[in-house]
Amino acid sequence: PEQARARWLRAAGAAPSAPAEAAQSPAGGRGGRNAAQSSGAMGSAAGGPRATTPGQQLRALFYVLPPGESSFRTLEEVPDYVEKSIPFFIAFIVLEFAVSWVQKHKLSGRINDGISSLSLGILSRLPDSIVRKVYALYAHPIFYMLLYFPLNYSHCNTWFVLLYSLDSKVIYEIMCFAEVNILWAAHQVHHSSEDYNLFTALRQSVLQKYTSWMFNLPMALFIPPSVFAVHLQFNLLYQFWIHTEVITNIGPLEWILNTPSHHRVHHGKNPYCIDKNYGGTLIIWDRIFGTFEAEDAKVVYGLTHPVNSFEPILLQLRPLAHIWNTFWATPGFCNKLSVLFKGPGWGPGKPRLGLPEEIPVVTGKEVPFNPRVPAYLNCYAVVHFAVIMELYIDLLATVTVLSQGIILLRICFIILSLTSFGFLMENRPKAGILEIIRCSVFLGVYKLGYLRNQLTLLDCAYEV
Repeated sequence: PEQARARWLRAAGAAPSAPAEAAQSPAGGRGGRNAAQSSGAMGSAAGGPRATTPGQQLRALFYVLPPGESSFRTLEEVPDYVEKSIPFFIAFIVLEFAVSWVQKHKLSGRINDGISSLSLGILSRLPDSIVRKVYALYAHPIFYMLLYFPLNYSHCNTWFVLLYSLDSKVIYEIMCFAEVNILWAAHQVHHSSEDYNLFTALRQSVLQKYTSWMFNLPMALFIPPSVFAVHLQFNLLYQFWIHTEVITNIGPLEWILNTPSHHRVHHGKNPYCIDKNYGGTLIIWDRIFGTFEAEDAKVVYGLTHPVNSFEPILLQLRPLAHIWNTFWATPGFCNKLSVLFKGPGWGPGKPRLGLPEEIPVVTGKEVPFNPRVPAYLNCYAVVHFAVIMELYIDLLATVTVLSQGIILLRICFIILSLTSFGFLMENRPKAGILEIIRCSVFLGVYKLGYLRNQLTLLDCAYEV
């Protein structure tokens, strides 16, 4: 792996490694820092992630950060644009609420669905805290070993080649996730909300990222890992702002870009919306492949067969349980394989994607799942969820210095909290018991120093 990495660095016109340069420098680490300062927009030679400005983060959200500001020599220098975009996520969600109130005199979402979406987003990122070190030890070297036709990481052509390659890959990937049952079980989490707002963009699957790698392998042959890591984040971040109803049409750009209007169709359960508009950043691929559909009748959001739950673990795993039960109930080995690899609507004797007439009729009068919960309970959930958000952000910031035991403890507590919030939002009979247990666990581990919270005023909520 190290030889493969050195070969790529030589082909890209870069030095073999930053640590080697630092070791050969008479000043040791100081020489590495000097090299980092002289590297400019191409990243830090010291090997750590490159710092970004708020302006760069904002432009990354819209995929308009130019090659000169987003090209890095090594994978270690690539910033975590997604993590650093959290303040912008919050700001845009608040802005969406304000604009929706001005336009329609109502808020753009519900508290229960918003907490559910954020819970699923947090849950999808928690495994990164555990596997990040393993990923760096094993996956990074494999990337360099596969890189047999390396493009220059700093060349503008490489930047644009990956923009188009990655986006064309995304449409094929999402098409597979929508039309292959076992893959849809992972992706359906993102479509399970019956609202369509910026909260929905954060509603992510735990499992999908661990099945996406197979679609990325062809690009590993010629795209430097650092360039791929940048564009993978840009493509994901771009899709944040298109999850909104407050933007109706953006004119001529509708012909080229994936816009809120196009993506609303992708999230609809109307018959005309099914399996349409797969694009990530660009919509031209859907126009070419015949999967494009313009927004027409009022879009009704969610799954054709709603899960009707706000509990994050249930939303993540229930489709897999359904596939498991269907697999064993279906006779014949070939039919069992079809349960896994054909469409979600398939059954014995049916076409690969099922029968269109079996898609439930949408009248436009559908009522979203919305259990009645007292106002004080909504306020309670919001306050306690804010504490968990702070604990989650602190975990991301300190994961490299924490022991695996402390990381697992914090992850388990966060999962327990998100589950309890789901129970509260559904007003389940045993939600109060689970919440008392959760608060007791918090007080114990917090007083022992295993949890940290910068918002000390909110700690009083647990003692109450």
